[in-house]
Amino acid sequence: MLRIMIAVDGSELALDAVRHALMLMRRGGLQATLVLGHVQEEASFMELATRGADMVAAASVEAGQDLLASAVALVEAAGVPYETEIGLGSPAATLVDMVERCGCDALIVGARGMGGLRGAWLGSVSQDLVHHSPVPVTVVKHAEPQELPDEDDEGEDEDEAA
Repeated sequence: MLRIMIAVDGSELALDAVRHALMLMRRGGLQATLVLGHVQEEASFMELATRGADMVAAASVEAGQDLLASAVALVEAAGVPYETEIGLGSPAATLVDMVERCGCDALIVGARGMGGLRGAWLGSVSQDLVHHSPVPVTVVKHAEPQELPDEDDEGEDEDEAA
């Protein structure tokens, strides 16, 4: 069975990647186990010195689980087999390591996202992944909301047609 890593950072854009994978499974009949992967930034020296490594590691895992929660809920509601992985480090390199370690056959990422604790990773990260991933990468673009025509415009079109 295929194993597909999906990069998840808690953003709506990352959830688009989860929805895309679920759509492929539902409409395309794809059989796969999804691996929801999240990367936390490594702690700073100051955090380690003031809080201790164990406390910082526990906080990172807890934050990662919180940011994975929405993706887990979507996948569970779809009844799809899944696993979760939380890594520490630079997002692109850590995701590549996770893909290799978990034996994934593909990687799906959102075009942009919030990232770790600071906030800017799936943009330049998705580009890095396309270049460095050992497996095919699908970058899912967030759908832009379509503008609805003004009510006045609709009436004009109907009048012109008559």
